[in-house]
Amino acid sequence: MADQITLADAAPPPARHSTRRSNRRLTRRLQEVGMLAPACLLVASFLLFPFLSSFELALTNQRLIPRPVPTRFVGLDNFIRVLSDADFWQALWNVARFTLMVLPLQCGLALGFALLLNQRLPLRNLFRGILFLPAITSMTVVCVIWATLFQYPSGPLNQIVSIVSFGTVAPIDWLGDPRWAMVSIVMLSAWQAYGFQMVVYLAGLQNIPDSLYEAARLDGANAWQRFWNVTWPGLRQTNIFVLIITTIQAFKLFVQVNILTQGGPRGSTNTVVQYMYSAGFVDQRLGLASAVSIILFLIVLVISLVQRFVVRERP
Repeated sequence: MADQITLADAAPPPARHSTRRSNRRLTRRLQEVGMLAPACLLVASFLLFPFLSSFELALTNQRLIPRPVPTRFVGLDNFIRVLSDADFWQALWNVARFTLMVLPLQCGLALGFALLLNQRLPLRNLFRGILFLPAITSMTVVCVIWATLFQYPSGPLNQIVSIVSFGTVAPIDWLGDPRWAMVSIVMLSAWQAYGFQMVVYLAGLQNIPDSLYEAARLDGANAWQRFWNVTWPGLRQTNIFVLIITTIQAFKLFVQVNILTQGGPRGSTNTVVQYMYSAGFVDQRLGLASAVSIILFLIVLVISLVQRFVVRERP
């Protein structure tokens, strides 16, 4: 009995344990905040603050290079000017058309290569690295390579077309013909960017349990049935992520157009970002370019929310 009383007296009160746990929890939180703070400051400095400042600039006649006329408040004039400009609507239609073409091609390439590389193939890791190379290659370098392929009239692509058609198809002016210029940009973009989606699909495929495939084989399902009933439903969340990310990237189309066509021929490859670049850096109307950036942000936000709503998992 005396021993029990002694042990009870020696035990620290519960409040002291609670205080120690709270201190440890606070220390961990402070460490987490300390590690996240540099990244958050960089994001705020280079993304958040410039974006918020664009709202202020969009309401003024701010010029890129100061001029004798002082900057003044113009209200919604910049937004009205953009929305009443036919060139802006053509650029928006071009980027929407680009998105509709590049989505199935780029995502289809990514999924196809991911399915292939998910198999137990010899030198699988080597092929993964090779197929991912375009994604880490500078877009400027990619544009130079494809510009060589697109040469008119005797470039490599035209030679392939001539061989396949036995000389019955005339050489195609890939970048100079309004009918083919956007198609050329789509092919280039899909080839350069599919590697990112491929890696995402590979991660999604590896999260599907092998037991589901084994059960499907025992039920006599063939390869197509296994894909349609096991793989495709298992990639639902991956498809949502890839669809939204690819759409956002497509609406930001700029580098390929700026290097290869500058929006031509006859405005057939002009995009919203190219339009914004011309307004801000060529015409030096910084307030107008800020208004375009806000409109583009709202368009992409609405499209992303609609996509998320349409493809959401229903109970």
